[in-house]
Amino acid sequence: MSQTPVDPVAHNRLAWDREVEEGNEWSRPVGPEVIAKARAGQWSIVLIGYEPVDPTWFPPEIAGRDVLCLASGGGQQGPVLAAAGARVTVFDNSPRQLAQDEMVAAREGLDLRTVLGDARDLSPFPDASFDLVVHPVSNLFIPELAPVWRECHRVLRPGGTLLSGFLNPDVYLFDAESLEARGELMVRHRLPYSGDLTHLEPAERERLWGLDAPVEYSHTLTEQLGGQIAAGFAITGFAEAPHHSEATAGWLSGYFATKAVKAGAGH
Repeated sequence: MSQTPVDPVAHNRLAWDREVEEGNEWSRPVGPEVIAKARAGQWSIVLIGYEPVDPTWFPPEIAGRDVLCLASGGGQQGPVLAAAGARVTVFDNSPRQLAQDEMVAAREGLDLRTVLGDARDLSPFPDASFDLVVHPVSNLFIPELAPVWRECHRVLRPGGTLLSGFLNPDVYLFDAESLEARGELMVRHRLPYSGDLTHLEPAERERLWGLDAPVEYSHTLTEQLGGQIAAGFAITGFAEAPHHSEATAGWLSGYFATKAVKAGAGH
């Protein structure tokens, strides 16, 4: 099929606003008990599925660090890190996702800033603004990754850390209906899989998810890992996990996570 024209920023902004309204699990804010524990020094966040990030991936002391939660709205990672003492900025493409973080901040008296925008353009932030960038699984909604990695590198201070989670591109090989309805792994799609736009007819897309659903893009490991290296990062940590809600979980890792460091003075 030919590519269906779409503005991914505008389309996915509206789509994720609707996901919030419909109660998507990644838009459900953390409760007061989670914030209370974080204030007491007992905290964790996720990058991939339900797996807590390895504590050794964070700076030895999170309090006082400048943290950018990138494409990370929903009232989850940002408020936890703010309650742990970090100076947090949450950047996301969806106003409704950011409103979840703002709600938790107001409820809990947290000092947390939100900024609306496209992860490929972090121009609101000067060079070397942050010690840590937290980028959970979300770049599947972004058509190109090189600008994301370049911008992450630019806004980090020397020695700063990028923690990112992303989908194993192989999950896009399979026919979605067979996978979701019957748990069958039927290979159907050639990769790269471009936003449900080059591989599915509109009628099938509408039947499966609705034409207003978020548009997704598979990305090669060269784009994910090689892209971080090309931007100037050294990858110093790697993790994987099964997809938390797919039949692929019994067969392959659906998620990968990386810790990447910008050269310079350590923290």
